[in-house]
Amino acid sequence: MRAVYAESIHPDDPLAGLVVGERPEPKAPDGWTRVAVRAASLNHHDLWTLRGVGISAEQLPMILGCDAAGIDEATGQEVVVHSVINVPGWSGDETLDPGRSLLSEKYQGSIAEYVIVPEHNVVPKPAELSFAEAACLPTAWLTAYRMLFSRCELRPGQTVLVQGATGGVASACIAMARAAGLRVFATARTEAKQQMALELGAHESFPSGARLPERVDAVMETVGEATWEHSIRSLKPGGRIVISGATSGPNPPASLSRIFFLQLQVVGSTMGTKAELAGLMAFLRTSGLRPRIDRVLPLESAAEGLAAIASGEVVGKIVLEI
Repeated sequence: MRAVYAESIHPDDPLAGLVVGERPEPKAPDGWTRVAVRAASLNHHDLWTLRGVGISAEQLPMILGCDAAGIDEATGQEVVVHSVINVPGWSGDETLDPGRSLLSEKYQGSIAEYVIVPEHNVVPKPAELSFAEAACLPTAWLTAYRMLFSRCELRPGQTVLVQGATGGVASACIAMARAAGLRVFATARTEAKQQMALELGAHESFPSGARLPERVDAVMETVGEATWEHSIRSLKPGGRIVISGATSGPNPPASLSRIFFLQLQVVGSTMGTKAELAGLMAFLRTSGLRPRIDRVLPLESAAEGLAAIASGEVVGKIVLEI
């Protein structure tokens, strides 16, 4: 089968280890099912894998990809893949399983003609969503949904700041926060991206680090080192910062005095549960909101898509059609 995979690890030149080629078709063991993939989206996680983060050379070749939508061959149903793979017997919040992994970490990923996952890990795809739209959901949009509504418990009328506005998770945060009745501020490095933040749904957008017209109830933080101080300074007393990534670096200043004096809350968030994925799809179905797709590419153009993500020249999600 055709697949996009990491053949070797290159921390400083991740695309040097990328291959688009043939891999053996997977066979589903008992309790698993095989999905014929129709669309898969790209994530920063794919670049981390190519750099050797969270994976060793002994695990290669590893098919990339956490996200997929396609046909469950066991049932013929159109499905979306939930990519959090739990240890056998785990119950409850899938993201809290200490032995969990994502597709493309321990198990082969989703950017291929076929992917196998536990039967528990497929969710029916709403007919209203295309395969390309559905493929955007399991990582970036699910992460954003959990950040806003599960980990932060934001309510209509509250104010949120989204840092790094045009990335996959950030753009999803802006769109869903606006649709849920929140007041949305966003930051971006360029005027063009600030304008795009407004088009995504932000009420106001600002240069990175700019003083806001008012302090906010919550900050959605995926950038890390470059925006951390601004995130902390932008919060109201008692406010909450939710962190799901650190694309600019993992070592922000501590800001401990401000955190304890203003009683700020720093909350970690990663991915989301199968139930939250179903809730996200229900939200999109009833609201009419759809993921912003930057571009749709054929499988063979995976390197073009990953290069765009690495350069930061993406608004929303890049999807590969298979």
